[in-house]
Amino acid sequence: MAFNKKNLYRTARDYVFITFGMALYAFGFCGFILPEKVVIGGLAGVGTIVYFLTGIPVGITQYACNLLLLAIAYKIVGKKFVLGTIYGATMISVFVSIFQPLLQGGFTNDPLTNVVIGGALAGVGIGVAFTHNGSSGGTDIIAAMVQKYTNVSIGRTMLCNDCIIISSSYFLFHQMDKVVYGFIVLLLSAYVADLVVNTNRQAVQFTIFSKKWEEIATAINNEAKRGCTVLSGMGWYSKHEVKVLMVMCRKIESVTISRIIKSIDPDAFITQCNVNGVYGKGFDELKVRMKAPDHHPHQPKLHNPAVNTSQIPPKF
Repeated sequence: MAFNKKNLYRTARDYVFITFGMALYAFGFCGFILPEKVVIGGLAGVGTIVYFLTGIPVGITQYACNLLLLAIAYKIVGKKFVLGTIYGATMISVFVSIFQPLLQGGFTNDPLTNVVIGGALAGVGIGVAFTHNGSSGGTDIIAAMVQKYTNVSIGRTMLCNDCIIISSSYFLFHQMDKVVYGFIVLLLSAYVADLVVNTNRQAVQFTIFSKKWEEIATAINNEAKRGCTVLSGMGWYSKHEVKVLMVMCRKIESVTISRIIKSIDPDAFITQCNVNGVYGKGFDELKVRMKAPDHHPHQPKLHNPAVNTSQIPPKF
């Protein structure tokens, strides 16, 4: 029962952060980017083009395109991907529809300032949603379908789609500065999103030397909800055996663990270092492509009962 409650809490928390991320993205887009008539990548860019051509709100076009792509993707990439994307796609369309009529005037008169602020807010929103397993749909749906049948990566497909959408805005406004601003938003939002995702995933390793190692390990297990590994060692100067604790945690959890250690043993000797990657339960999943075993057509079988091996001369 506790396990189910824990999963329910994590799922609810993920949806709260995905909603916040989509709201932040929509605020940056409607409040700073759209008033400058800048076309960005993704379906938001497609919706912007349709809006300035026909007057149809961006959110309606964005949601209609998302539903069409998700319907196609359902048969190609599967039910799990579609269900995981439809919530984020719905939220971003809802918030864009809410913010667009409210923020038509913009906040500043400088186009570059608006583009930088809007791109940064959009990047933070995307990063927050991605950190909690969310997706806004859009061109990543197309990228997932392309990857299903080709060796082209999702990132490369999304970049090509975004470049085509942004470049097409020149034929709408006939202003090269709008195209340049669109690429600034694309690069800035991608950079900020990477910062948010990597900051949340960065891991820290603690090495703890303390005579109260049992008490510290128990407190870390119970309060920080992190595991500890106990290593045996020996101090060369004292020649006494010591127990060493090794703890892996997220960077955002490091302050909590430091406080636990110091509250139990202020004299504990601690080393802390950043780790490039931690893979396994409680951390990231290791994603590598396994090489298929080679089956040589002329490779002899290891055992064949029909062959009398006693008549085969040995090879030296």
